[in-house]
Amino acid sequence: MQNNRDVIIIGAGIIGASIAFELSKKNYRTLNIDRLNAAGAGSTINTCAIIRTHYSTLEGTAMAYESYQHWKNWSEYLEVEDERGYAVFHETGLLILLREGRDMSKHLEYHRQLNIAYEEWDLDTLMEKEPYLDVNTYYPPRRPGDEQFGESTGKKLVGAIFIPGSGYINDPQLSVHNVQRAAEAKGAEFRFKAEVIDIRQEDGCVLGITLQGGEEIDAPVVVNAAGPHSFVINQMAKVDKTMKVGTRALRHEVHYVPAPTDFEIKKHGHVTSDEDIGAYSRPETGNLLLLGSQDPECDPQEWVDDPDNFDREVSDQQWQAQVFRQAQRIPSLPIPGQAKGIVDLYDVSDDWIPIYDKSDLGGFYMAVGTSGNQYKNGPTAGLLMAELIDACQKGRDHDRDPIVIKWPITGVELNTAFFSRNREIHKSSSFSVLG
Repeated sequence: MQNNRDVIIIGAGIIGASIAFELSKKNYRTLNIDRLNAAGAGSTINTCAIIRTHYSTLEGTAMAYESYQHWKNWSEYLEVEDERGYAVFHETGLLILLREGRDMSKHLEYHRQLNIAYEEWDLDTLMEKEPYLDVNTYYPPRRPGDEQFGESTGKKLVGAIFIPGSGYINDPQLSVHNVQRAAEAKGAEFRFKAEVIDIRQEDGCVLGITLQGGEEIDAPVVVNAAGPHSFVINQMAKVDKTMKVGTRALRHEVHYVPAPTDFEIKKHGHVTSDEDIGAYSRPETGNLLLLGSQDPECDPQEWVDDPDNFDREVSDQQWQAQVFRQAQRIPSLPIPGQAKGIVDLYDVSDDWIPIYDKSDLGGFYMAVGTSGNQYKNGPTAGLLMAELIDACQKGRDHDRDPIVIKWPITGVELNTAFFSRNREIHKSSSFSVLG
């Protein structure tokens, strides 16, 4: 294997693979390095893989809608066949349940600006279409140990927003393998079971990387797309102290329960967002529901200092919190006697909005802070980073003259300074998995 490339990408999840795909289209010789044994085997494999467009910012909404177009036409986007077949987008629609006081006006305004279809349901329509739901409100979300847990406020939900252009990907790891094959068809290379231990640099510029065992690979560009290990790689490159916004690893759980007998998956199996109980859900193979937390204040956050050493066992307390809260909304929800779920890490920025940017180290770029809400944006994140890297390597000062991208399908323009490492914290963010 040759010991030099144009670009080394650390990480082979959905973001890293998509960057390789887009850079390879521009004739960059890319090499993805991943410490695991396959593409998408890290935190991507455990993503809920939800495809949605409702974000708390116009920029996030536009990026998600552009990516949605690619997921909907996945094989056309890839331009290549995969011997394992294609990941499947189940377009179930997204149901956002609304309590009194839940202001969705800015989200709907973004959807109107971008011509994204949505429906507004009043309470009668919601009850007619989703009769299995308990429409009482329980806000704020509580944990089962709270003496007020399960007590209704005495009010009803006011209705819902339904966004038909939403759903989930059936196999997130297969989707990354699809992108790997697409990138390889353009000349990209992937190397697995290889761990980066040093970012070599000289005179303020990247020289390349050193792997465990001492092998050195040279490249004028190194991209950090390492997911929950992103802060470790930034420390290795000595850029972590030169940024206004940083990233940390957050332990997170999702859980599985059987679907109720009065719940028809094909009819009612939407992705559901329910701020009233602090939960989200989607259908899962095997007539199951996957349940997650929307990070309400009552749920403790467990930040992880060592992403190689954290508790991977499902917590009984968090399982009860998420499952019992969902049972408030779906009274017929079966509650198994044994907890079942997945535990993994999110790569979270200070405002839960990713950093897609250069760094103060010449040739070192970052696509980080992406976990929890950026899987769906893999295709657009790849394009954004490829445009940014290409422009900067050709001499553009991105800090002074930020790259503006016009998304090719929707035609919407995005000033990428929104994702700068030196931005002020975006107060418009949800500061949660919703982004």
